[in-house]
Amino acid sequence: MDNLIAKSPCDGLLPLTVGTVTLSEEDAGEVHSLAPFKGQDKALSEAMKTAHGMAFPAANRATGKAGARAVWFGPAQAMLMGPAPDAALADHAAIVDQSDAWAIVRLEGDAAEAVLARLVPLDLRVAQFKRGHTARSLLFHMTASITRVGENAFQIMVFRSMAESLVHDLKRAMEGVAARG
Repeated sequence: MDNLIAKSPCDGLLPLTVGTVTLSEEDAGEVHSLAPFKGQDKALSEAMKTAHGMAFPAANRATGKAGARAVWFGPAQAMLMGPAPDAALADHAAIVDQSDAWAIVRLEGDAAEAVLARLVPLDLRVAQFKRGHTARSLLFHMTASITRVGENAFQIMVFRSMAESLVHDLKRAMEGVAARG
């Protein structure tokens, strides 16, 4: 029988720095989707505050911080990243482990917005897209979740199977921005 070795989605691809921008893989801990049962939105949010110190995020927002974050992922859906969900959350929401399904990277640096401007059809400048804002959008040709986690930092999530394409596309955009000087 073969011995299988667990590898992260971006194993051997990252970290990468081009110009003033760095792309690195993030270990977000456990990742679980949360979908509140009908009429349980407020109760779920309160249970999350009690158990994890953050509310269920509003549309296009993230709550919490690095190591314990909830990211809006669509109507009545969020991803809880970091801690294992408290058992009390199951009274208010469907919970599904997504830990191995996503490639999660951090794009950071003075030109991070310019890099994403080449790939994402949204205005991600800090004046419009502040810390804690999140969006589901296209990143070049793939669906992604993009969350501003700092003044010059973004967390980007794509399906694990798209990790190599994500790194390739971001690297090309990073090179293009760096070449402009």
